[in-house]
Amino acid sequence: MKSKRKLIVRHFTLAFLLVVGTTTANAESATPNEWLDRMSLVITTIDFEGTVIRRRNGQSEALKVLHKVIDGVVHEKIVTQEGNGLEIIRNGNEVHCVLPDRKSVLIERWNDDSTLFSTLPASELRFGSEYDLSIVREERVAGRRALLLAIRPHDGYRFGHRIWLDRETAFPLRTELVAGDGALLEQLKFADIELGIEIPQQSLTSSFNLDDYTWYAEPVRAEIVNVESDWIGDEIPAGFRLISATQEITEDTENPVTHMMYGDGLATVSVFIAVKQDGAVAERSTVGASNSYSVERDDYLITVIGEVPPATVRRIAVSMRRK
Repeated sequence: MKSKRKLIVRHFTLAFLLVVGTTTANAESATPNEWLDRMSLVITTIDFEGTVIRRRNGQSEALKVLHKVIDGVVHEKIVTQEGNGLEIIRNGNEVHCVLPDRKSVLIERWNDDSTLFSTLPASELRFGSEYDLSIVREERVAGRRALLLAIRPHDGYRFGHRIWLDRETAFPLRTELVAGDGALLEQLKFADIELGIEIPQQSLTSSFNLDDYTWYAEPVRAEIVNVESDWIGDEIPAGFRLISATQEITEDTENPVTHMMYGDGLATVSVFIAVKQDGAVAERSTVGASNSYSVERDDYLITVIGEVPPATVRRIAVSMRRK
């Protein structure tokens, strides 16, 4: 009987070692692109809970994050660990911003971008033309083994990225946006995290009793329609392609604003074209990693904004013209 148990234990031990060995071998042989493919899948499917430190504009803040995907819909709760205890409750594209110090709730509509990982590479990004991708080394983040991937741009028109992926799941445990000189612009780093856990639906609701809170709905947005823009940029940096061109239309809109979005699969740049109004306009501004540049062209004001170097927004802005 004992010998039979030993055989059973040995059988499962060998099976376990075989699975672990196979997973490790696959991880060792995976290419950087395959790691990013795994990352793109895991951030849209895995449930997790953790504390993340976000650093931008020279300041740091700690956030408690609970994230659950139900039938492809993101349900999320983000709580600031300092200050007024702001809570962000997300159910798909509807977001409730709970401000306990003001006893109010702001209802907003967000797009499908990830709350935390909106700057990560898109699936259509192809490395080799504008960026190089490489595996640098292995480190530990939030107590877990992580693989550091570096995305380095070929020119000065985009920023670089560093991404630490969990060795077991390919989940991004730490991300950094870096300037051409290596200076850190933005950082997102998990201090602790539990991956693939069961998160009760109740834990994704507000921690406060909202019965006596005042609710504010976001103003009705103008209708956004796709258009064939008659504007073009003569010197758009290589790799940036026109993603969309839209206009906001309202009943009292005489001169709609044209919004053209360019992207290279990693960085995105917005171009806003509006009829020029009276008053002074700031030519350029910088907030953290985001830069903007405005220029007047005939009777129009062209403003370009994006998380790209100042040279990029300026080059695009001054090159825009009517076809």
